[in-house]
Amino acid sequence: MKLPVHSLDGKKTGEVEVADAVFTAPFRKDLLARVVNWQLAKRRAGTHKVKNRSEIRGSTRKIMRQKGSGSARRRTRKVSHFRGGGVVFGPTPRSHAHSLQKKVRQAALCSALSEKQREGKLFVLEQETLETPKTALLEQKRKNWKALHNAMIVLGEVPDRNFQLAARNLPRLLLIAQQGLNVYDIVKYDSLLLGKSTLAEVVRRGTGAKTEGETEKETTQKTTTETTQKTTQETTQETTTAREVSS
Repeated sequence: MKLPVHSLDGKKTGEVEVADAVFTAPFRKDLLARVVNWQLAKRRAGTHKVKNRSEIRGSTRKIMRQKGSGSARRRTRKVSHFRGGGVVFGPTPRSHAHSLQKKVRQAALCSALSEKQREGKLFVLEQETLETPKTALLEQKRKNWKALHNAMIVLGEVPDRNFQLAARNLPRLLLIAQQGLNVYDIVKYDSLLLGKSTLAEVVRRGTGAKTEGETEKETTQKTTTETTQKTTQETTQETTTAREVSS
């Protein structure tokens, strides 16, 4: 399929061919919910903490005699049913992160991108740099183009510095590098603007294709394993031959 290419002024300057598998995927609300929950769970600090009975400061002296008071048997004031006592089964510091399959994350990313495209809120941005780091310049372009009123802009691996400085003080506008593209922010912001140079990386992440570095690493590991196995076999064969000669 083809997506229109726009300038920062909102004017259409051309079209670009993109992969159908990434930008025409079916809408999967269940996958979006799973991935958003997964992202937010990883962000949680997990620093919640209460004191249990052993951590309460105080005396362990028996507060009343065993019999004769007409009340229940009591020993220390640090028990949970007294005011200021310890908490039973309270929260403790822990990580809330959990695992999620890679294919589920890929499918959710394609679903979010495709839904933005169907709603007409996905734009390809031709201009990825600014001449000056002026917030007023970018604010003027926001007034001229409605898509920038509440938007996430995804630029290259290292976004233009002037663009970053101009955008960081504007509300409801997020500028991130291509490796930071995620489902939560796609759902959160009304419009999504992809830099023209980021499309290849977006398609790679949506299809699960491996990068050149990952391919080279796998090739190196495979070669090393084969070399080790071959050396082991040769050593074993030489040892066997030597034993047969000596016997």
